[in-house]
Amino acid sequence: MAGKQDATFDISGKVVAVTGAAGVIYGTIAKGLAARGAKVALLDLLGDKAAEIADEIKSEGGEAVGLTCDVLDPTSISGALDGILKRYGRVDVLINGAGGNRPGATVQRDAVFTDLALDEVDKVFALNYRGTFLPTQVFCKYFAQQGRGVVVNTSSMCSFAPLTNVPGYSNAKAAVTNFTQWLAVQVKVDYPDAEIRVNEVAPGFLDTTQNHRLLFEEDDKTLTPRGRSIISNTPLGRFGDPLELLGPIVLLISDAGSFLHGTTIAVDGGFAIYSGVGPLDEKRSV
Repeated sequence: MAGKQDATFDISGKVVAVTGAAGVIYGTIAKGLAARGAKVALLDLLGDKAAEIADEIKSEGGEAVGLTCDVLDPTSISGALDGILKRYGRVDVLINGAGGNRPGATVQRDAVFTDLALDEVDKVFALNYRGTFLPTQVFCKYFAQQGRGVVVNTSSMCSFAPLTNVPGYSNAKAAVTNFTQWLAVQVKVDYPDAEIRVNEVAPGFLDTTQNHRLLFEEDDKTLTPRGRSIISNTPLGRFGDPLELLGPIVLLISDAGSFLHGTTIAVDGGFAIYSGVGPLDEKRSV
């Protein structure tokens, strides 16, 4: 009964669908969830890669299935949902992990904002926003019929303050945060008898394969100017690891988070709350 759950972090037996699961971040999350007893459906446009990660999970005693899913195609999403239901009989959680940026939507060195091609910006916006909106539509329809479900979206630091050079990505992640808040109210308007919770995580700067060259020079030790700027504005003084998203996600999908709804958990080492006033590398008296 709502409000009566044991406040535990146990997710064993939960069926969790994860989009973008062939990537480094959400492939890592899928493995972490499976290691804690969840049955994980890895959804990605790269179905073979998703299946490969699922096989890794199963080889370590976990339960997983990899399915091809285009998050920009409702028919593909519905097909993936059907595949999960055929395999596990139900779905408890949708984690929207699909997203990313494109070089063509980024203001490159020696270029300016007016050089950007709108079609590239549109593609980035579509992947991040539409790629969250559409899976949520499909799965929430199922959750309403089931009477319960959990949605976890993926935002970013640039949803709070836009990052230079990446307008499409920043705009889209701001839209995802707005959508998360809007949907948390709308699901109770549309499906008052269902217990559907909606939240999101907002990762900070993670040292992943995709980001590494933006953060470090060719020697893999020296920070780039952008990397130095990030670290100088991060109170914990380091980049994050994808696995550090796992704890907050477990909170959001478990009974321990049963009264969390419409919220954003920033997993960023304090980046979002630092004003930039005063150096972080000196002890200062008040």
